[in-house]
Amino acid sequence: MSVAIAVENKDQQDLEAEARVDLAAVFRWTARSNMHESVANHFSYAVSPDGSQFLINRAGQHFSTIKASDLILMDGHNPDAFEDIVDCTAIAIHGAMHRNAPQARVVLHVHSKYATALACLEDPSMPAIDQNTARFHNRIAFDDGFDGMGLGDEAERMAKRLGNKSTMLMGNHGIMTCGPNAALAWDTLYYFERSAETLITALSSGRKLRVLSDEVAEKTAQQWEDYDDLAYQHLDAIKGILDREEPDYRD
Repeated sequence: MSVAIAVENKDQQDLEAEARVDLAAVFRWTARSNMHESVANHFSYAVSPDGSQFLINRAGQHFSTIKASDLILMDGHNPDAFEDIVDCTAIAIHGAMHRNAPQARVVLHVHSKYATALACLEDPSMPAIDQNTARFHNRIAFDDGFDGMGLGDEAERMAKRLGNKSTMLMGNHGIMTCGPNAALAWDTLYYFERSAETLITALSSGRKLRVLSDEVAEKTAQQWEDYDDLAYQHLDAIKGILDREEPDYRD
């Protein structure tokens, strides 16, 4: 084997190892944040340039127990080989996302309480009423074509609806966020759930919302985009806590 090939293979192995640890940390913290649901929902991380190979959680495993080594390296070109170990909806949805959305290196899908409540409203928009909700100003893709549990045409449609955005509210279903790495996808998911909680709480008061102007909302959203160091610090802090309290997530 040439030195160049050896280095390339080592880099690929290092990338996958890092992806496993980061995704395992996100699984654990999603459970701690009570954003998981039973042993359902799924996260994936593309580790090949074309997205055809991606890490994903096996069917039936609780998020709070997932370790780096538990993640399945799935081949999107041969999905039938994984139907006994990966949930069928995960194969369909994440395969379609990685195939059709090149920016979606990491795809996180949950039925978290407040995001799902928002997804069930006739008007699921998120008006900018504070700095967190403003983060998503004009930055949410909406899929309102729920027609079952995400198989076949359903998965392909959702991938197309995402477009170039990193957040998709799935009508009557839940939330999906994506990003170039686990830190950015997770930070987006965390802040979307917090934003949905703020909005649902404010709406429950029955009082009129004080909505920010489009100019201020856009300014704030852009400031969030320029503040992406926070996402990396967020995941690093989570891993630091897990290193002390649940270090087996790295195994």
